[in-house]
Amino acid sequence: MGRVQGKVAFITGAGRGQGRSHAVRLAEEGADVIAVDRCQDYATVGYAMASPDDLKETARLVEEQGRRCVPVQADVRDAAALREALEQGIAELGKVDVVVAQAGIAPLRGEPPMQAWIDVVDVNLIGTINAIQAAIPHLREGASIIATGSAAALMPQTMGQGQQPGANPGGTGYAYTKRALAEYVHELATNLAPRGIRANVVHPTNCNTPMLQSEPMYRSFRPDLENPTREDAEPAFYVQQAMKVPYIEPEEISKAVVFLASDEAGFVTGMQMRVDAGGYLRWHGYRV
Repeated sequence: MGRVQGKVAFITGAGRGQGRSHAVRLAEEGADVIAVDRCQDYATVGYAMASPDDLKETARLVEEQGRRCVPVQADVRDAAALREALEQGIAELGKVDVVVAQAGIAPLRGEPPMQAWIDVVDVNLIGTINAIQAAIPHLREGASIIATGSAAALMPQTMGQGQQPGANPGGTGYAYTKRALAEYVHELATNLAPRGIRANVVHPTNCNTPMLQSEPMYRSFRPDLENPTREDAEPAFYVQQAMKVPYIEPEEISKAVVFLASDEAGFVTGMQMRVDAGGYLRWHGYRV
């Protein structure tokens, strides 16, 4: 306990899923939290987003750990709103030491198709950049930036790749944003290293959140069925991992986030950390 004692973490997508898990786990280890979520649905996304009540529950769970939480509804696509949200948190908590840019969507086969592309690029890529760049002026030596990528960024064909061009912009856009994000953080880490600020990406495999447990994702894994259920899709989930699991729990990703946020990772930067149950090994040959 106490691995991030006294630090303040700024977390986007904190309403539920991985974002909530990261908030609670960091609080357990001593951090206060600025928890941000849009708390509204997207027309192009076939599953519900977190609600205002979800964000309140995240705050309650953080406070249950004896830590402070400032929950703020803000859209990561809006750079000005995100800066205001962060400044609101800093006004109450005094600083920011850790950035966890978690907010993301997967508008698989979203309609209209190109609006799905726009939404996923705006949220996953531009929204992540907005969160990080809102925080940079406030960060000091020893700070840690952690962005959420995806095993989809590391695999040759995922979420619509290999299909007829233009058939699924929301799916191919998801994979694109995670690849672009990985490169962005690599360059960011290079530029922040002389200032003693670290930046890394965590790449989860299938993670047991509402994004995975959704009709669009079931259809992605079982395109042979007209209306696949969770029971239909779950056997296909195993294809993503070399280990014999269909998915991992958000708490497994949070373990990596806590490590990267802590001083234990004081010289770890520019890394693409895979928490993928061997997924990369399954899809790639040996590489030095």
